[in-house]
Amino acid sequence: MLSKFIAEHRAMIIARCRTRVLGRMAPRPTAREIEHGIPVFLDHLVQVLSSKLNRGPNLENDATRHGGDLQRGGFTVAQVVHDYGDVCQTITELAIEQGASITAQEFQALNLCLDEAIAGAVTEFGRLREIIVGTKVAAEGDARATLDIGTLAHELRNLLGTATLATEALRSGNVGMSGSTGSALVRSLASMRDLIDRSFVVVRLKAGIASSETIVIASLVEEIEVSAMLQANAYGHRLSVDTQDPDAVVSADRQILASIVMNLLQNAFKYTHPRTHVTLRTYVRAGRMVIEVEDECGGLAAGTAEKLFEPYVQGSTDHSGLGLGLDICRRGAEAIGGAIQVRDVPGMGCVFSVNLPVATRGSRSPASTSP
Repeated sequence: MLSKFIAEHRAMIIARCRTRVLGRMAPRPTAREIEHGIPVFLDHLVQVLSSKLNRGPNLENDATRHGGDLQRGGFTVAQVVHDYGDVCQTITELAIEQGASITAQEFQALNLCLDEAIAGAVTEFGRLREIIVGTKVAAEGDARATLDIGTLAHELRNLLGTATLATEALRSGNVGMSGSTGSALVRSLASMRDLIDRSFVVVRLKAGIASSETIVIASLVEEIEVSAMLQANAYGHRLSVDTQDPDAVVSADRQILASIVMNLLQNAFKYTHPRTHVTLRTYVRAGRMVIEVEDECGGLAAGTAEKLFEPYVQGSTDHSGLGLGLDICRRGAEAIGGAIQVRDVPGMGCVFSVNLPVATRGSRSPASTSP
């Protein structure tokens, strides 16, 4: 009934929505927004709504692509957030006014469509802006500049921008914290925290500082699991943790080792296929502690594995970020006397593993003096 109602009253919905947008103080409406934007937003919501109500294909990726089209079309994310909300409010008000027989399930589906449309736009706007900034940095930098803290600050700024956009969408009151837009905010905040941690590691590596201490692997994994589970939930993935040999210890810089593992998990959440499985496992083999992160990304492109740990190299078609994380992981692993590698599982995914010598409790290895 809701889809039919929208189709029958399309012209009236567009006219009322245009009046609503024209009366908005901020962001100021543009002629393009009024003339072309409102019909585009309405038609996209109807498409997603019809798919949900008729149990059609999931159009979550379509919402993201649509967000990219809107940005390339000259719309700002503020316009997108407010206009989607205005369209939904206009539909709701007109339906109530007309006494339309629309079920609570249909209204719920409409709100869900609004949430996904806004989240898709926010995510894609942030990603495209990140690519633009990242390309500029890559063009201007050199091999040494890639590890400079100022370069990493560009990534932080982009993540903060996405978080700010998501927060603005939530503040508008059109979507709830538990939906897709809320998840986009959680992902951005978690990525910012990990980026800050990684930045500290870069500073320590450049200064040649690696403070060694005895680390119980099970304890370290437990600390990491709490944060990683939040990220997995925000991405819609499942996370499994398998800690074998829980009493095993290593002698390493705790901050560097934790940063390596969190970065590998973050990459897995980012690149694995939607709503799939990521596994963190640890075990001892031949006197070395092995920490593995396995995803279901479908496998690596031919010839990619050998270059993944170089700066600016990315193993996915998603080129958000600057591609520095794995290079930092490699340098960090070497600084604490370990090694890192990747194993491709064609058609399934890939397994990143860090290995370093098993230690005895109370032992301390000499701190590294150079990265």
